[in-house]
Amino acid sequence: MSNEQKMTTQERDAQYAKVGKEFAADPNVPEALKLLTDDPRVTVRRGGAPVEGKCVVYWMQRSQRGRDNHALDKAIECGNALGLPVVAYFAGIRNFIHANARHYAFLNQGLPDIEEDCEERGVGFVMRKHPHQKLEPFLEDVGAVMVIGDENPMREPERWRVHMAQTLKVPYWTVDADVIVPSKLLEKAQFSAAVARPRLYRALEQFLVPYDNPKAEVAWKKRRDLHADDVRADMTVDWEDFDRSVPPVEAWKGGHHAGLKRLHHFCDMLLERYDHDRNHPEVDGSSKMSPYLHFGHLGPQTIALAVEAAAKKHPKLKAAKESYFNELIAWRELSVNFVRYQPEYDSPACADNWAKLTIAQHEKDEREVLYTRKQLENGETYDELWNAAQMQMVRYGWMHNYLRMYWAKKILEWTPNVATAMEYAIWLNDRYELDGRDPGGYAGVAWSMLGKFDRTWFDRPIFGKIRYMSGASTGKKFDSKAYIRQVQNLG
Repeated sequence: MSNEQKMTTQERDAQYAKVGKEFAADPNVPEALKLLTDDPRVTVRRGGAPVEGKCVVYWMQRSQRGRDNHALDKAIECGNALGLPVVAYFAGIRNFIHANARHYAFLNQGLPDIEEDCEERGVGFVMRKHPHQKLEPFLEDVGAVMVIGDENPMREPERWRVHMAQTLKVPYWTVDADVIVPSKLLEKAQFSAAVARPRLYRALEQFLVPYDNPKAEVAWKKRRDLHADDVRADMTVDWEDFDRSVPPVEAWKGGHHAGLKRLHHFCDMLLERYDHDRNHPEVDGSSKMSPYLHFGHLGPQTIALAVEAAAKKHPKLKAAKESYFNELIAWRELSVNFVRYQPEYDSPACADNWAKLTIAQHEKDEREVLYTRKQLENGETYDELWNAAQMQMVRYGWMHNYLRMYWAKKILEWTPNVATAMEYAIWLNDRYELDGRDPGGYAGVAWSMLGKFDRTWFDRPIFGKIRYMSGASTGKKFDSKAYIRQVQNLG
């Protein structure tokens, strides 16, 4: 592991801040570009003046959309400042960690939307799938003068960005496009939502503003001989050794346009009752934005602005808006902060000291029943409600948020120790959820099993001082029988 990879997030932030200062002082860099980095969303990872070439490239990874995308906007602004066209590039890799046919089908459905929305802005869009997906050959093929990328706080995607900053031969910036408040402004790990919330909300006046969605002043024209794969075809069709064991879910459709349709339905039809219905898994009362957020088909700013606009139009929606903002902004961006500053976000090592102590004290507590991972995967427990939640995830690719907490806590109760519990929960979540492999999932497991962001509770077997949820009390808070019937009908 290189010294760069061993750095803490704070140390890496400091290093990139130094790179940014050197960039701002470089006399060879056009002043118009320097002004574009005076934006807290931007991190200059590799400085210097643009090289000789033909276009600006936006390396699209997390923010998979052609509109309402700060990273693409920044690439267009760079292109306009240099009098050059812009092309967005997406690499279809086949080995993204824990991803399978379900995830790739949803991702694939969003690619035509990106192409269409980019074209409307005068921007090119090229997708190359494995085995032709490497970024560097594409940059050479199109004559890139510089690269703009998006941010992803997860461990492996950040490692890619660190590597590219070290190896690319052109300037490389990243833009924090999938949070409302730029992540680095919080500066360190936040202890709880109560601590993070006021800091985030104070920044909303500055950052929760409509997108500019600028257009490219010089349109990109694709060469006839430039290799590009069909965005409307199944990118996985000829991949060998690809995990096809989890099938796509027909009830979901990926993409920016489908995400907007669901968002408008939520704001027009469901928002009024959100504060009540969000804890009722038997009704369609939640936004179901999480898969679109995970794949970057919608950004949180687009969602928040739509909800805010609805509340301004109908003042009776104010309480619902505040309740939704608590989930979309306070808890979601706390989750991003968690994985950004906690490198061991998917293991018991991320627990706070009080939780580590109580976990150690109860590590050998006897469990009344132990289930294998296969039994859990198949929903073969004595608990009908838990089985239904598991099957909702397996069959539908999504589990109601209220039940995710209960689901994870029962896994802790049914496995020999917390390390095994986290391993099983993360494997199941990442395998079946459309919004798996995401900061929200890792933060949710840590909250449920390690008491992360929570307070101490009364000491009890297995859980110690970590919050306990019983099936009896959980099932009484909504019509659990109706929910179980609904899930059974999914089969």
